[in-house]
Amino acid sequence: MKRKRIVLILIVLVLLGFAGYSYLYKGHRDIASEKESYLVTANSIFDEFKVDEAKANQKYLDKTIEVYGKISSVDLEANSVIIDEKLFAVLKDKVKNGELMVLSNIKVKGRFIGYDDLLGELKMDQCTIVE
Repeated sequence: MKRKRIVLILIVLVLLGFAGYSYLYKGHRDIASEKESYLVTANSIFDEFKVDEAKANQKYLDKTIEVYGKISSVDLEANSVIIDEKLFAVLKDKVKNGELMVLSNIKVKGRFIGYDDLLGELKMDQCTIVE
């Protein structure tokens, strides 16, 4: 009788261990191949966060979105762009010098990771440039 309980407890522990491992080490998302949830301008999403940050977080946080606007600055070392002085986007692919020009229009698709109220800017990562 004791042996059956021990075996049953071991089986349960193994199953819980496997479930925990699967949850912690699940596969990475491929943002570039996901369908975007929203298509917005950097200014419009910024305004939504100014009106109601909690509601905007619920709507956009960890979602794949496309954002378009004008490039405010390009940082080749950080492989990032700032759009309309409101959205900081880290690009997935390396950008070459002269490939992106300040004040040119851009549309990026990526994962929205939040609003940084200290810097007053929106943040995205895993971004790709949409042609």
